[in-house]
Amino acid sequence: MPTSAARAATDASLEFRDLLSDDGTTLRAWTNDPEGRLDGPTVVLCNGLGTNAYAWPALLDPACGVRVISWNHRGVGGSERPRDNGHVEIEHFVQDGLSVMDHFGVDRAVLAGWSMGVNTMYELAVRHPERVLGLFAVCGVPGDTFATMLGPLRLPHPVARLVTVNAARALKVAGPVLNPVSRRLPIGRRAIAALTHSGFAFPVEDPELFARAVKEFLTTPLDWYAHLALSTSKHARVPLSRIRVPAMFVAGTWDVLAGARDMATAAERVADGEYVELCGSHFLQVERPAEVHRLLLDFLERVGA
Repeated sequence: MPTSAARAATDASLEFRDLLSDDGTTLRAWTNDPEGRLDGPTVVLCNGLGTNAYAWPALLDPACGVRVISWNHRGVGGSERPRDNGHVEIEHFVQDGLSVMDHFGVDRAVLAGWSMGVNTMYELAVRHPERVLGLFAVCGVPGDTFATMLGPLRLPHPVARLVTVNAARALKVAGPVLNPVSRRLPIGRRAIAALTHSGFAFPVEDPELFARAVKEFLTTPLDWYAHLALSTSKHARVPLSRIRVPAMFVAGTWDVLAGARDMATAAERVADGEYVELCGSHFLQVERPAEVHRLLLDFLERVGA
């Protein structure tokens, strides 16, 4: 398990900034390059819905060779919740990504995405191709995500969508009752061991850092998270024929939140697409951080970033 010194080093590798998105919503952005000294290409990370920097252990290593800029979703981790609970669909996350790029002075970059962040980066690539050098997707599909969930069960897409959307609706209703419980859950060694042997997630390389990621995730009210999920569930599949930059899809064989088969077919439909499948769950970058990071570095070299 990491020492307190290792945890302090992780904190020292992050810098958080508040900035305004185009519609006036305050976002909490972050970078792994607080001193502005990292030697390597810039990657714009479109993170998983409601997740945080601690879910990317390899990118928190000062020697990772990649400058990352990212942000927390609206109403999550210090980012402002928009008025009337609106403006939380993929198109608004695209604007948030562009605002973060502008704030950090990044004109064009490789986009990396995880889970629902893959929707965001592909929508950004279609709407603003001049800002994108390449697309690196981890455990995510370029739209209609809820229809691809429960992939290992091989359910028909309409059935999978019906089940998962209704589950999100139920969570939104039950959230106010469950929130006091979720905030008090003891997320420690035993909880992480149970989670990573459940089939939903597999054993991770750094259980303590993963516990920190889970704890941070649970600070978001569950009903708000479900509201975000339902809003993003409306995002249709992006027309992949319009993608003109190199793309890589890294899938987990046993991923129940983004079907590997659907990622493989998406890679086939991109002109310069590549598909890699690893034995793992939806949390590949935590379970197999070195392998996923190596794939990212190889991809950056391939696109000339």
